[in-house]
Amino acid sequence: MSNILYAVYGASGFGREIIPLARHQLIQQGIDLNNLVVIDDNFPESSVNGLRVMSYKVFLEQSADERYITIAIADSSIRTRLHNQLIDDGNHIWNISAQNCVVLDCVEIADGAILCPFVTLTSNIKIGKSFQANIYSYVAHDCIIGDFVTFAPGVKCNGNVHIEDNVYVGTGAIIKQGRPGKPIVLGAGAVIGMGAVVTKSVPAGTTVIGNPARPLSKEGLRK
Repeated sequence: MSNILYAVYGASGFGREIIPLARHQLIQQGIDLNNLVVIDDNFPESSVNGLRVMSYKVFLEQSADERYITIAIADSSIRTRLHNQLIDDGNHIWNISAQNCVVLDCVEIADGAILCPFVTLTSNIKIGKSFQANIYSYVAHDCIIGDFVTFAPGVKCNGNVHIEDNVYVGTGAIIKQGRPGKPIVLGAGAVIGMGAVVTKSVPAGTTVIGNPARPLSKEGLRK
């Protein structure tokens, strides 16, 4: 019988939200929960939420035929670095999905996705590596989402939207529906502020806030 080890990478707040989802997913698959641990190189305690905590180095030293890891870290730059390192070290990237998520027709999801409770993905959607959708977020029809995209809680992504790599969308943000052949595009590395209402495309690397969403200026930062 194979010895497979599972881990949630990150013992911070988001990691502690993902632990019960990971635990439930393994129970549904009939997998011994002793095979589930938490990885964190800086956490001061030896356990969190009932699971063992160990450094990544110690994790690699554990006897296992295969290792599956989900990265519960919202910062996309850290997530990108860890994702690549974990793959290089021979680990598998693990998808986590809450039991009450709704995923409809023709949805493609790459490795490393975390879908929190009450997330909805409707139809004809393509999602890249290590997507994170926090509670009550949704993605509507005909959307394309790149790698290492992060949705905070309550994001509303309507149809015909293209989101490029490493975009962060803040809590309660609303992205207006695009049109077939003319989607709304959030450029790579863009940041959508909390509660922003995005009515048009956002250039790469731009932070937008407000309703309607506008670029955050240096003057706005000084206020």
